[in-house]
Amino acid sequence: MSSLFTCTACSWIAVQVNKELTDLQNISPTDRSKAQQQRIIDLEAEQQQIEAEFHNFISNENIVKIIQQLKQKTGGESIDITNLSRLQNILQIKQNSVLLYPLILDDRIELVLVKSKGLPIHRSIPINKTQLKNAIIDLRAALTYPRKIAGNERAQTAGKQLYKWLIEPLETDLFLTQTKTIIYAPDGFLRYIPIAALYDGKKWLIERFNINNITAASLTNFNSKPLGKLRVLAAAFSQGNYKFLVGSREFRFSGLKFAGQEVETLAKMIPNTTKLLNQAFNWNEIISRVNKYNILHFATHADFVNGQPEDSFILFGDGSRLTLREITNLSLPNIDLAVLSACRTGVGGILKDGSEILGLGYQMQRAGVKTSLATLWQVDDLGTQVLMINFYRALKTGNMTKAEALRKAQLALINGNINEEEAKRLRHPYYWAPFILIGDGL
Repeated sequence: MSSLFTCTACSWIAVQVNKELTDLQNISPTDRSKAQQQRIIDLEAEQQQIEAEFHNFISNENIVKIIQQLKQKTGGESIDITNLSRLQNILQIKQNSVLLYPLILDDRIELVLVKSKGLPIHRSIPINKTQLKNAIIDLRAALTYPRKIAGNERAQTAGKQLYKWLIEPLETDLFLTQTKTIIYAPDGFLRYIPIAALYDGKKWLIERFNINNITAASLTNFNSKPLGKLRVLAAAFSQGNYKFLVGSREFRFSGLKFAGQEVETLAKMIPNTTKLLNQAFNWNEIISRVNKYNILHFATHADFVNGQPEDSFILFGDGSRLTLREITNLSLPNIDLAVLSACRTGVGGILKDGSEILGLGYQMQRAGVKTSLATLWQVDDLGTQVLMINFYRALKTGNMTKAEALRKAQLALINGNINEEEAKRLRHPYYWAPFILIGDGL
């Protein structure tokens, strides 16, 4: 590989070359000096060399094979990094944004950072798949069991290790491009952790950047208009108990104590919100009303596992279920945002390819939904309610993107800027980190 893609100093040079070339090209040809014209020729030649290096990387037989395998495993929802022009067109629309794509190989991680202009930055990180997997398991354990540890120390330590591998090699590039938003396309078992909870030694990543996850479906619908007036269909399962089998697995679910309060509070904040509680939260009521709204909010259990789409589902208040496969058959062109505030991914300590996680967002987008907000693990009722109230309060202002509103809500918990007695407890990333946006949150 060219040292241009493996050292920070050379990354600086690449960005400066692009900036200088852009500045010179903005001068009218009739006003350019001979020296300036020659400099343009030299810079264009240098860029062509850089481009050749990068295309050699993405055309490498092993890389092409891995990308093809990813498409097959994930049903086509993984990002195609070879389609650079399409990715850059999106980034030109979304100001101060970059796309981060970490590709997991057996003996290393290939980090690709796509910018709106110029060629992507590429880094090879000599970390094998087993090392990465163990670090992900450590971070997930630290994030999901806050009651077993004191404070944030364990999560910070685990988050710092992954930060060192995934973000630190790109620090200079993020600074030079004045990045405000990271559009994230995680590969494989990286999908089981939120990069919002990576830690640089002083701050969580979400304290520095907006974060938006994408799938292949996002690329076909990444220029959605602002939300405008919020019209919310909010449903909750707060009372009752259900037991059923899905394949060989038995599930037992009880109503979520704070789910009803979450929906009631939402209705008070946003006028003309329609509420569907418990038995009224059923398929017929949803499907007859859904196209009148631009936000769909479900405060209920949802379980997503690696396997067949029929094995993953959203539980309705009357005990019926909507499976991941059935979502594909829906037509939801008017829904800008679908919120599932109590999702759970069935990891059980075993990391697979993570397709069940972004699979939800992918199927929602195929049904016409612009953006989905889901969770990587189920947070206790109070934490979810507090974050959701802050999220909608920010969204209601009308001057924030969905990614900005989510970040503001997460920062409210991190900084303790909430009127709750348990503010200190809610600062742990267990409560704010699992919430991820999938699709066009910008």
